Amino acid sequence: QVQLVESGGGLVQAGGSLSLSCAASGRSFDTYAMGWFRQPPEKEREFVASISWSGVNTYYADSVKGRFTISRDNAKNTMYLHMNTLKPEDTAVYYCAASQSRYSTPTSVRQYNAWGQGTQVTVSS
Repeated sequence: QVQLVESGGGLVQAGGSLSLSCAASGRSFDTYAMGWFRQPPEKEREFVASISWSGVNTYYADSVKGRFTISRDNAKNTMYLHMNTLKPEDTAVYYCAASQSRYSTPTSVRQYNAWGQGTQVTVSS
């Protein structure tokens, strides 16, 4: 099981940008597809973006497409989420996750088997 730790969350005003990092430890990080999920207040955890083990393939939720960019650096065992043009509705706890699914860019919570502790992102209006 890979261990994941998110960082980079904080308070930002609407229209601003923020970058999150997910540091992985343990064996075979580069064999996992990776993803970002978020859980807004009073809501269920929802898919944000995913990236294949090679970093070639990516997939985004409609709500963030064009604003967020997911990337990974396997040499550094780190995944990133660059968030631009942030909106108040982006406020949530953001989680990184690792998947051993046969799909290259999984989108379901059930397809992930390792999770970070979460980092709070708050966007003020």
